[in-house]
Amino acid sequence: MDTTSSDAASLTGQLAAHPLDSTFWITAGAILGLLVLSGFFSGSETALTAASRGKLRSQADKGNRGAQRALSITEDNERLIGSVLLGNNLVNILAASLATAIFTRAFGESGVALATLVMTLLVLIFAEVLPKTYAITRPEDAASAVARPIGVVVTIFAPIVAAVRWLVRLVLRVFGVQTDPDSHILAVREEIAGALQLGHSEGVVEKEDRDRILGALDLSDRTVEEIMLHRSGIEVIDADAEPAEILNQCLESNHTRLPVFKDDPENIIGVIHAKDLFRSMYRRVAEADTTLESLSDFNLQEVIKEPYFVPETTSLDDQMREFLRRHSHFALVVDEYGSLQGLITLEDILEEIVGEITDEFDTDEEPEIAKSEDGQFLIEGSMTIRDLNRATDWHLPDDEANTVAGLVIHEAQIIPTVGQVFSFHGFRFEVVGKEANRITSLKIRPL
Repeated sequence: MDTTSSDAASLTGQLAAHPLDSTFWITAGAILGLLVLSGFFSGSETALTAASRGKLRSQADKGNRGAQRALSITEDNERLIGSVLLGNNLVNILAASLATAIFTRAFGESGVALATLVMTLLVLIFAEVLPKTYAITRPEDAASAVARPIGVVVTIFAPIVAAVRWLVRLVLRVFGVQTDPDSHILAVREEIAGALQLGHSEGVVEKEDRDRILGALDLSDRTVEEIMLHRSGIEVIDADAEPAEILNQCLESNHTRLPVFKDDPENIIGVIHAKDLFRSMYRRVAEADTTLESLSDFNLQEVIKEPYFVPETTSLDDQMREFLRRHSHFALVVDEYGSLQGLITLEDILEEIVGEITDEFDTDEEPEIAKSEDGQFLIEGSMTIRDLNRATDWHLPDDEANTVAGLVIHEAQIIPTVGQVFSFHGFRFEVVGKEANRITSLKIRPL
């Protein structure tokens, strides 16, 4: 026993006296290489997840093969992240194990704590923060550079990652969580909208630019009913009126196209274009070489066009495409029962993207939003909630009503009287003007 103890003590002394032998340096070199691999995996993960697929697609279209490979391997994010994390954990655990071995050999039992401290610092600085900082500053370039080797890693680890994914889904299913492998965390439209909102809040994107792009993105989610001119505001022509009266009405109107009704204002039989009416009447007068009295037997049916009816539930995106396909700018909106609800023009849809469009024939109206002396906003009741939100950057809901007056009536559940005040959605609403059962103006301020 004494001889054995003596030999062990002698061996320990030799190891302590000569810790920096070839084995130490080989192990240290291996640890260094593993740290480099760890940094590569960490940076690759950050680059491939942070890179914009739009920018990668643009670079790929210009012939950048690295960008094309990056697009390919990011198609399945779950498999990509699983492979990178597997490789990163393997090299980190192996590096920590080797470091513990050589530090324990050199410093005894205290080497475990020292190895933990040293490896934590090395991994944090050189395998995590440094590569990820570089990758996040140039994500597209870094993603293109690492795409080929990461593609090899994904291929090698594919069976293991597939087994892990199956096990993860099994465990989640036990807890009642269902996963869809084909679903995306964020839709492209939501990513664009989020980027615009963030850019605007940081001062990079102008409000007008944000509103235009968001307006174009929202066309498919909005319906004709939301922006149509209500039937109460439609200017119509009586088919039984005298030709001179019809001519005078068209001359005084600010609109080029006017619906024509017979007997009942909601019984629209056609649409007349002012230019067609003027051309036909002028031809009649010129051929007869007489005055306007020759128009007494003028037949309006000669110039009116067949009306174009659309359902009120049609999306703005579909309606704009239909306008372009039909080479038409004007449509009458009906409900599910066929009753006239309003009208919509191509200009109305374009205004949802670019804002209000005015010309020399538009009347000079008072602004829909004005600041009162007490600091409140004076709003027309017929103003749409969407327009109010765009003008003020508020977030009033428009799910249950299209106009501000409609929102107040919906929330109050009554027809309010002048002077009544309501508070909801973080705002104070005061009814200022009213005609019959219609709210004409309100004062609004945030609470």
